[in-house]
This record gives sequence, C-alpha cells and structure tokens, in this order.
Amino acid sequence: MSTLVTFHAHPDDEAIATGGTMAKAAAAGHRVVLVVATRGEHGEVADGYLDAGEALWERRVTETAAAAEVLGVGRGEFLGYVVSGMIATPENNAPDCFWQADVEEAARRLAAILAEEQADVLVAYDENGAYGHPDHIQVHRVGLRAAELAGTPKVYMSTINREHLQRLMVEAAEAGAQMPDDFDPAFLDTLGVPEVRITTTVDVRELLDVKRRAMAAHGSQIAETSFFLAMPVDQFEKSFGQEWYILVGAPPGTSEDDLFSGPG
Repeated sequence: MSTLVTFHAHPDDEAIATGGTMAKAAAAGHRVVLVVATRGEHGEVADGYLDAGEALWERRVTETAAAAEVLGVGRGEFLGYVVSGMIATPENNAPDCFWQADVEEAARRLAAILAEEQADVLVAYDENGAYGHPDHIQVHRVGLRAAELAGTPKVYMSTINREHLQRLMVEAAEAGAQMPDDFDPAFLDTLGVPEVRITTTVDVRELLDVKRRAMAAHGSQIAETSFFLAMPVDQFEKSFGQEWYILVGAPPGTSEDDLFSGPG
C-alpha cells in the first residue's frame, strides 16, 4: 500500500477537487494525508451561522476534520498561513498570508510532513491553481518544491478539464438550466487546462455520495442550497464524477486512471 498526501489551499478545496480520489484511495487501503495551507480565515459566512464568539477559522477547522473523517483521511495538518484574497485584493499584502510566504520556507514545512510520512504520492495544483487564486498558485509552487526537498517519487497537479466543463455548460444551456445570476461564461476559458494536458482521470462516480457528504461537511461555505449541492443527481455526477490530474514529468501520451499504478 502507498501513502498519498494531498496539499490544498483552503478548507473545502480537498472535498471539491480531490475528495473522490482521496476516498477511493482510503477504501483501497492506502494511507491518505491531508495538508491545508490556511484555515480559511477570510471566507464568507451567512449571518447567524457561527456561534457567539466563534471565529470563522475555528468553524472551518472543525468542518475540515469532519470532511476528513468522511473521506477516510488518516492525518490532517494545517501549515499555519492566513488566507490571501484574489489578485490585487488588500488581504494579499498581509505579511502572514500564504501569498506572501517564502516559498522555500513553506516548502520545508510541507517537506517535513512528506518525509515523516514517507509519502509515495503528492497532489498539489496546476500552475494557475485551477482558477487563478493566489493561494492555489502558491500551493503549486510550494508543493512541487517540497516534493523536490523530500524526494517524493510521484507528484500530481490537480486540475480541471476545461473542455469537459464547457461541454456541460452547453448541455445545461440547451436544457434550459438556470445559471447563477453572477455567472460569466467567459470564466470557463480561464479554468483548468486543455484536455490534452491531462494525464490522469480518476472515475469517482461510485463514491459520489461520500464526496457530496464531505462537501456538505463544509457547511459554512457550501450550504445545502448552494449551486453545487442543489444540483440534480445526474448533473452532480456529470460535474463531479471525475477528477483530473497532470503527472509531473510524465512521458508524452500518458493516460491512466489512478495515482498509484502509473509511471513514477
């Protein structure tokens, strides 16, 4: 059996992007470790959702533990940085935010966990962090450097299949589906990577209920009435039934369906 370490920027990223893969690995007997760079201090939350005197980050830490239990995570860790904002927001100037972190120092923190766990596989994000959030881009930089420091044999970049999403949007429009009021179709052109770059597609449809429960555990950010969880079952399966990765250093033409049996 192998040890998989998944590295994410914020609480709930793990459930959305890699929850099915994590659950599938755990069910197969692999050790699954979750490392999150921040505690989600600056997320939005509905009025009255938090208990009196409770900070958002406290709730999100609790939610992460609940989601990790659902996914079969054997160990969860936070690197201790503070959430950054989107590009050019004031939060990015805070000295303790993840975007301002020294990549080498942050990589050493993660590398210590990789070495302690004798990790066989690390998952980080693609170069643009899937959708351009500074913390996600930093996960890419820190994750790949940490793997170098720790000598982790296989590194994957979690990503989004851009063409797949575009096809889903066309189908939804043709079916008359209602999009969120603030939805901008041009945003799809900035998500993930072209399909040709993807080396690894993990089918997680048999674990969609687990993935959905992990997402729902992050109730401060993903309400049952949210766009994600309010999807009809068939649309949820089409949207979240596959998870995509790029194997770093993979030879041309690599095509695989899990993180453990391919080249590395």
